[in-house]
Amino acid sequence: MHLSDRNKECMIFVLIILIAVFFRFYQLDSSPPGLYPDEAMNGNNALTALETGSFKVFYPENNGREGLFINLQAISVGLFGNNPWSLRIVSAIIGTLTVIGLYLLAKDLFGRHIGELSSFLLAITFWHVNFSRIGFRAIMLPFILVLGFYFFWRSLKRASLFSFGMAGFFWGLGVYTYISYRVAPLILVFVLVAYWLSVKKGFSFTKYKQTKDKTLKGLAVFVIVAIVVALPILLYFFQNPSQFLSRSGADLSVFSQENPSRELALSVIKTLGMFNFVGDYNWRHNISGWPMLSLPIGIFFLLGFFKELGHWLRRKHGHFSTTHTLLFAWFFVILLPGFLSIEASHALRTIGVLPVVMIFTAQGLYWVIIKLYKWHALIDPHANIRESRNLAKFALAFFLVSLVFLEYHRYFNVWSKSEATKGAFNQNYVDLANEIKSYPINVRKYIVVNVGGVLVNNIPMPSQTVMFLTDTWTPAKQLAKNIFYLTEEQYKTEDYHRNSAIFFLEK
Repeated sequence: MHLSDRNKECMIFVLIILIAVFFRFYQLDSSPPGLYPDEAMNGNNALTALETGSFKVFYPENNGREGLFINLQAISVGLFGNNPWSLRIVSAIIGTLTVIGLYLLAKDLFGRHIGELSSFLLAITFWHVNFSRIGFRAIMLPFILVLGFYFFWRSLKRASLFSFGMAGFFWGLGVYTYISYRVAPLILVFVLVAYWLSVKKGFSFTKYKQTKDKTLKGLAVFVIVAIVVALPILLYFFQNPSQFLSRSGADLSVFSQENPSRELALSVIKTLGMFNFVGDYNWRHNISGWPMLSLPIGIFFLLGFFKELGHWLRRKHGHFSTTHTLLFAWFFVILLPGFLSIEASHALRTIGVLPVVMIFTAQGLYWVIIKLYKWHALIDPHANIRESRNLAKFALAFFLVSLVFLEYHRYFNVWSKSEATKGAFNQNYVDLANEIKSYPINVRKYIVVNVGGVLVNNIPMPSQTVMFLTDTWTPAKQLAKNIFYLTEEQYKTEDYHRNSAIFFLEK
């Protein structure tokens, strides 16, 4: 029995989702190890929100963080309790939804095959898998961008007010996600300019006027919906302007350095080079120093990037110039936070570029498969079309299965089992929390926080990991559990040794 194209498409789509789910949920309770204090700070904010019923649009502690992700984590913590995976499962769900969203977007832009390839690549690539398993809010950026562009593109193609409204909803929601999102609206400016030029050039005057009127109405809906959705956090920033700049990293800007032009050039080189040459050195973000893309994915990314760049510059496909403007504006604008920081290369700050990188990679891979099909027919003129097609399908299937094993090995065998990864996620803090929990309730327990960090309730922020895991995130909880936190200065000035257990939280 032969399957219809529609059934094949559905089967491949379901398979991609299953692969994405496996890579994001398998061993989520143990990988990554430990619990980084930034994740635990989110957890303690979530616990506070659950207890007080006050779910904030912005949480000012720990240099300030947009509130949407933390509020979603609060639901998970409320259901599953104080443990690392209850914080990380939210990222896993969002990461999986991003794979689905990329399939829809890439299919709408370039057809079914590019949709399948790009979403598959996102499902398995180490960079996205890693952040889909960590309780950082940055994972929401690719998700919001993919759905925002999907509905925005549909609205331009169909002049649908509903699609314009949905696009406005996701673009407004983006303000609640991650600081790097703030540069994303620049992409829309480039896309709209390219769209107007292509419509004006390709349509008759009457049709252009009709399209213009419909688009302007749609854009009005888009802007109104986006403003209404974003209004609560915009009002918060208006009332608390210092919080808007709290994580801007002005001291890390290339323009705050002694030689800004030199630092900018170095940062651009490092950021562009992270895909194929030298990646992020932070073990939380990457296998330290390894390229962000594995060798085969990186090669096809470069191939697809320069292939599409040639198409764009030559305006080869008429109205498709708008499509390519979207891709390249997305790529370079979202890299701006990386370009402008002296911390380049930085995989977390530039995570929003991942979907478009996967589209470029899919384009490069698909181009090679088509060439393989044509070359086989050229080399063997007696081969029928079916033989050439089957050879191309076999080569593609073999390559994709190999990629699954390669990316599995990179994440679960190399990165996850590394001692450096355990250190990067402060496994020692989790071990300390477990040791503290083993003591009877009647024993007074003091944790001396002998590490630096931003103060939260006058205690250095790294203590948040122990607070979250021991359920001592408020003074009342600490009193009930007989667990207390001290700075090093407090410990030196008082005698806490008598009838007490003393623990030291250190690096």
